[in-house]
Amino acid sequence: MTFKRPYSAGLAALAVGLFTATAAFAEPTVNKGDNAWMLTSTVLVLLMTIPGLALFYGGLVRSKNMLSVLMQVFYCVCIVTILWALYGYSIAFTGGSDFIGGFSKAFLMGVTPDSKAATFSVDANISELVYVCFQMTFAAITPALIVGAFAERMKFSAVALFIPLWVTLIYFPIAHMVWYWAGPDAISDAVKAIAAAGSDAAAKAAAEAKLAEVNADAGWVFKKGAIDFAGGTVVHINAGIAGLVGALLIGKRVGYGKDLMAPHSLTMSMIGASLLWVGWFGFNAGSNLEASGGAALAMTNSFVATAAAALSWMFAEWMIKGHPSVLGAISGAVAGLVAVTPAAGYSGPMGAIVLGLVVGVVCLFFCTVVKNALGYDDSLDVFGVHCVGGIVGALATGILVNPSLGGTGVMDYTTGKIGDYDFAAQMISQCWGVGTTLVWSGIGSAILYKVVDVIVGLRANVETEREGLDITEHTERAYNM
Repeated sequence: MTFKRPYSAGLAALAVGLFTATAAFAEPTVNKGDNAWMLTSTVLVLLMTIPGLALFYGGLVRSKNMLSVLMQVFYCVCIVTILWALYGYSIAFTGGSDFIGGFSKAFLMGVTPDSKAATFSVDANISELVYVCFQMTFAAITPALIVGAFAERMKFSAVALFIPLWVTLIYFPIAHMVWYWAGPDAISDAVKAIAAAGSDAAAKAAAEAKLAEVNADAGWVFKKGAIDFAGGTVVHINAGIAGLVGALLIGKRVGYGKDLMAPHSLTMSMIGASLLWVGWFGFNAGSNLEASGGAALAMTNSFVATAAAALSWMFAEWMIKGHPSVLGAISGAVAGLVAVTPAAGYSGPMGAIVLGLVVGVVCLFFCTVVKNALGYDDSLDVFGVHCVGGIVGALATGILVNPSLGGTGVMDYTTGKIGDYDFAAQMISQCWGVGTTLVWSGIGSAILYKVVDVIVGLRANVETEREGLDITEHTERAYNM
């Protein structure tokens, strides 16, 4: 299901504003309404992480480890924010190679209150600093998702070293590969230059060469034609496979399978999951980068897919176990949010409902049957929800984008029209995105875990783990009663 178009094929919603546009024909303008929407969306994505994800994860662990999880999530936000400003934005969203950008915007050089970043519309920009902050929140939440896989047993010193290494060597390159492209203004200008050349053969050849150069200025996965509206590959599959690798290498928690390890506060987790849902509207609808109908579509899909997945998980669990659970309902909701993330701006609402119904059951199966059969200790089901849900969503996006199924199709900025739909080709493109992320993050994360283990050691000792990481690692307790 690819679209017959140049390298503008995999239109990734998160990466459309890459750098200040240099229009040859008209200076793009900054839309204040779009700017205001993106400022709001950025804050909503931060809300997803702190307090949303922190409370969701914190409530799912035992009370003796509550603060350790909160600390790890909060640390992720702080350290990634600084790294993003120093060099992360530059190597993720500037040209360089197919796999990683350069350092032309390291330390945010050249990024000023007046510089601009592209949106999906030609000649309509937002402030680049807003785009920097928006992408910063994505970079911050992704490694925070990973900590749920090895919760209750990894030393904080190991987390403190692993996270900056992981975002630098895994997240930033993946973000570049999937989301980086030259932007619609650059393509539009090159096409206009070809038209303006007329019968001048030399000028036309030069303009065509420029268009080819613009189309080649994109990430590896983007040029393969994969589409990912808001982060199914870069965020969820990326974090989910890294979490599974960590859970396997660090090993099971002491007493896993023998001792009761029930969530200590489903109330906290319910609050956290609800905040995740609210914040996710910034994540998905914000990825449209404009306060337009595309944002409204992404918002609608984020409502219906999430509700469908929560119901799907709940009723499936009810039929299997004889009772519906709050944990199942909120886990299903998160699975729905994960799955609709890559499809939010491409699917029609009815397609999003079907996606939610499917992913709720699939993720339940992986979090129970598969996890129990293989015996790995993924503490908070990062792999079963985020990696599996992300894969389902990424592949389904290739189907649901089909205009005949209510999807939007993908714009070809060379022709100014929606490209033709080819099911087989688009599914191959989607598989490139999924496969590249699994391999890069899976192998890369394994190497980084081993490096961290050699330097500081990954795991807390048995006595520390039994007493709880809150008091042993941070000399504090979540509750003093």
